Amino acid sequence: MTVLHWATISPFLLAILIPFLYKYARAIHTGWFVLVLPLVLFIYFIQQLPVTSNGDVISHSVPWVPSLGIHFNVYLDGLSVLFALLITGIGTLVVLYSIYYLSKTKEKLNNFYVYLLMFMGAMLGVVLSDNLIVLYVFWELTSLASSLLISYWYYRKQSIYGAQKSMLITVFGGFAMLGGFSLLYVVTGTFSIREIIANVDLVTASSLFLPAMLLILLGAFTKSAQFPFHIWLPDAMEAPTPVSAYLHSATMVKAGIYLVARLTPVFGGAAEWFWLLSGFGILTLCWGSISAIRQKDLKAILAYSTISQLGLIMCLLGLGSASLYYGSGTDTTMYSIAVLAAIFHLINHATFKGSLFMTAGIIDHETGTRDIRKLGGLMTIMPITFTISLIGLASMAGLPPFNGFLSKEMFFTGVLNASTLGIFNMPTWGILFPILAWVASIFTFAYCAIMFFKTFTGKFKPENYDVKVHEAPIGMLISPIILGSLVIIFGLFPNLLAYSLINPAMTAILPSLLEEGQTFDVYISHWHGFNLELLMTIGVVLFGTLIYLMMNKWSKTAFYLKERDPLNWFYDNGLDGVIKGSQVVTRMQMTGLLRDYFVYMCVFMILLLGYTMFRYDAFAIDTSNVTPIPIYIWILAILLIASTITIPFLNNRITTIIVVGVVGFLLALFFVVFRAPDLALTQLLVETVSVVLFMLAFYHLPELRKESFKPRFNIVNLLISIGVGGFVIAMGLSSLALGNDAKFASISEYYIENSKELAGGYNMVNVILVDFRGLDTLLEILVLGIAALGVVALIKLRFTGREDV
Repeated sequence: MTVLHWATISPFLLAILIPFLYKYARAIHTGWFVLVLPLVLFIYFIQQLPVTSNGDVISHSVPWVPSLGIHFNVYLDGLSVLFALLITGIGTLVVLYSIYYLSKTKEKLNNFYVYLLMFMGAMLGVVLSDNLIVLYVFWELTSLASSLLISYWYYRKQSIYGAQKSMLITVFGGFAMLGGFSLLYVVTGTFSIREIIANVDLVTASSLFLPAMLLILLGAFTKSAQFPFHIWLPDAMEAPTPVSAYLHSATMVKAGIYLVARLTPVFGGAAEWFWLLSGFGILTLCWGSISAIRQKDLKAILAYSTISQLGLIMCLLGLGSASLYYGSGTDTTMYSIAVLAAIFHLINHATFKGSLFMTAGIIDHETGTRDIRKLGGLMTIMPITFTISLIGLASMAGLPPFNGFLSKEMFFTGVLNASTLGIFNMPTWGILFPILAWVASIFTFAYCAIMFFKTFTGKFKPENYDVKVHEAPIGMLISPIILGSLVIIFGLFPNLLAYSLINPAMTAILPSLLEEGQTFDVYISHWHGFNLELLMTIGVVLFGTLIYLMMNKWSKTAFYLKERDPLNWFYDNGLDGVIKGSQVVTRMQMTGLLRDYFVYMCVFMILLLGYTMFRYDAFAIDTSNVTPIPIYIWILAILLIASTITIPFLNNRITTIIVVGVVGFLLALFFVVFRAPDLALTQLLVETVSVVLFMLAFYHLPELRKESFKPRFNIVNLLISIGVGGFVIAMGLSSLALGNDAKFASISEYYIENSKELAGGYNMVNVILVDFRGLDTLLEILVLGIAALGVVALIKLRFTGREDV
């Protein structure tokens, strides 16, 4: 494997070592061992910027399942390097922050860092994978790792609830996304993203274009918390603050953004793609900003602000995709400004939101609360935290000279340009985008003001806190200071990123707009004169300030008092309905009676086989090539039938076991007659052991009170028995009759021809079990392994008293 492959899987390798480091190096905080890896990876990806800045790519492939076209392909271009830097850069700062945030004596750091590294590796796999199936594997690993991190404090009910909600919603979207990937494979014959982009004409001309798009967007929307799937994100705030700063502001929630950006060359230019992204994006922006204003918890405010900002980025990607409708040769500056704004705001959001989550954690850590109704007057008590928060909130509110102001102005430019488009019914509906964007920005400014003034201004009241409030230690402040400094640097010198990160990422998203050797004109400046965007910003400040000043009036309304998102009602009641429905089905199915289980299985088999054989016209009888049946075969068959029929009428246990054994031995004799010695030997061994064990077990069981047995006639049992027997006979006769039909060719010829050549074995039965059906065997081993681990866990489990809290 190449260096890029090792960089992708290195977090998983380190995660294996964490339990040992935690156990044998307890004197050192485990985070110090972890810190080295993301820092090294960040430096490695920084070194690749000259390559991606020139428009070149780094691509390597390792075969995984070649027969299915699945390879571990890693691909580094302008878009993937941007996300890789966010994952490793923010990851480095989060690990450093966690060292001081999480106590090495009170917390189970081995679990925390294993989950965190698992997540980091999964995110790197998502953004670096060129193969859709490999991307999907890493995608679901992010959901699993995120759920484990959210439930890190597993003894808290809300942590478990948040983890479950996150898992259910994001995995549901992931399954839908897998369906979309499968449809793309059906159309293009490849799982490679680059090859799919190269065959985009096949995709757009296919009838599967829209279904594939909808399924993939379902995965992206659930992961990136777009309306109405955003409800999992606020409950995920039950995770420790380092997790919130990493997963839910800079990385995991950006996975859906990445997927949309990566597949824009495939689906961009279509009206459905344009409206779904821009429509749901602007709706999420408004819903998140309005919901944030009524929250009382600092992390809850930041959670809904994250939802809002993700909607902003998604909307911009949707609006920018319209440029692909026009194609190359058009005014790329006007049409691609939305994509430029999306990428720039993606970076800005990671800096100011990461710092804000960390300062919220510091406030919680040093005061014991995040409730803005208790906070206040912390400006002089925590001056460094105050300064970092001021920078982050001013940037998020869109105030100059911070980086958030620049991307917000570009956002206004993007929606204003989109409103003038003459396509996709924009002359009718386009005016809504700048209006909704402006309204959402007003609420964004308002909740930033609420968060700032309610926390840091006013009179400090020591009686509101259970601890002595003081500034955080310098180690906990380093990471938010670095992020706050980047907010200022990127605000004052935005073009530092223009051709190193932004232009290469735009090239990866909108490659068809550029001619050979051409690049996007990326230039970001603070002043563009007195234009409509500036007037919108002034209006945002004025009306946002007005909302804050009138807070005493509207904070008494029912709107403000109800913090919980109303859409949670649908999730909670829907989940309750699913649970109750499953309980009804389970009670119907799991009756505890073996007879009922056999009835269900047999009826299902009859229906499935009956439908299949009728569907493919597979019923046939042809005895012309059947050899005469010798008399001894008839004798064996009669003995077998007689023994089987006798069993239900026996009323003695030992006699019943013996007769069942006779049936098994007669089957073994049939295998001998039909020249299957391996099967005969296996049957004889299994039957002998079974009969002996059954007889030993039943011999020592107490006698039944009444051994007499009177068989009862049951028409249902008779019909099911006849149905199963009839379909098995029909299948056998049909297989014999259709054996020479090319449409129903026997698979046995394939095994005869390929057992030696492909599997290197002469024993066809063994080859089938071990090689041709090796995946079945592997999964059986996996099931047994999981069961063994469960037994070990139960043996080692020691309750501490917190499990039932």
